[in-house]
Amino acid sequence: MINNVVKFYSGYMQIFTEDYHENKTINNTFIYTDSLKQIIDNEPTITQYTSRLEYFSLASSENLTKGSVIIGIDPEGENKVTELKKWVSEGNYLNKDDDGLLVAIDLANYLNVGVGDSIVLYGQGFHGVMAAGIYPVRGILKFPSPELNKQFIYMPLKSCQRLFSADNRLTSIVLMIEDNYQLSRAMRHMKGKIKSPFMVRSWEELQPELVQMIDGDKAGGLFMKTLLYIIITFGILGTILMMVSERKRELGVMIAIGMQRFTLSKILLAETFFIGLIGAVSGLIVSFPLVYYYHLNPYPLTGDAAKTMIDMGIEPFMYFSIQPDIFYVQAFVVLIITMAIAIYPVIKSFTLKLTTALRG
Repeated sequence: MINNVVKFYSGYMQIFTEDYHENKTINNTFIYTDSLKQIIDNEPTITQYTSRLEYFSLASSENLTKGSVIIGIDPEGENKVTELKKWVSEGNYLNKDDDGLLVAIDLANYLNVGVGDSIVLYGQGFHGVMAAGIYPVRGILKFPSPELNKQFIYMPLKSCQRLFSADNRLTSIVLMIEDNYQLSRAMRHMKGKIKSPFMVRSWEELQPELVQMIDGDKAGGLFMKTLLYIIITFGILGTILMMVSERKRELGVMIAIGMQRFTLSKILLAETFFIGLIGAVSGLIVSFPLVYYYHLNPYPLTGDAAKTMIDMGIEPFMYFSIQPDIFYVQAFVVLIITMAIAIYPVIKSFTLKLTTALRG
């Protein structure tokens, strides 16, 4: 889920200036220096990155005008980071030397423009310079989020820099890593290298409301997991109780013919352990193919659940992780539960009354 969220727009980390963090104006942009590029290229946890220039402008077509978010991108780099190309519903994706626009669908409908039409962008550029230009629409974007569909316009980075008279300037560099498990390590490395006036922030710091939503989802998952563990515990306990109760006479006979109670307790402990081990391994074997299938083919959500995720700018799918610790931790917990329950047959082997067991 987290990977899906960060690939949508923010990336796992972003680099920008301290001034831009406080006041997101084009005057607080920066020039992408060789030293900054070297820091990013030398960081082993970073898998992809892309540059952006973001600002606000009026978008006009004939008599219609609307405020829009203009995002200048490196088309190839942006697609590697956020897979922007897959949201193109009409027309074509941008290339590096293009001078056209990708317009979000609701904004395009409001302005009554389609592929091949032109849009006038008008606003304020770097240091108050007037920014104005007319650009053809190359493609229409259809995001899952209604808010993004109302205001986003993408254009090649060079065209955006010319529009706002901000040659070679950027508002941010978006960084991707392998997965969220690498985030703390990557942030530690980057914060040690990125010095003032630059700063690096994680997706958690950039989107605190999303973190709260994910934490709430994790709390619900923890409750369900605890409930399942309770069910598993009573299931195993019932099996062990039946095993000891039905074999009471057998255990009595074994003690009567000379088997030491300590030896008997070890046998019962081993039996219980292997019951738990076989159950845990069988669960892994059966569950992994199913989880792997849904990892490749996320389960689509519908109704209110889908609407909530769409409103947050998240694709309405339930994603399944195949992170190894998800599997072996559950198997280990089941084994721990089994060994805790194994205390009962061990105690029973020492407290079993021989005469009562033989009569049973």
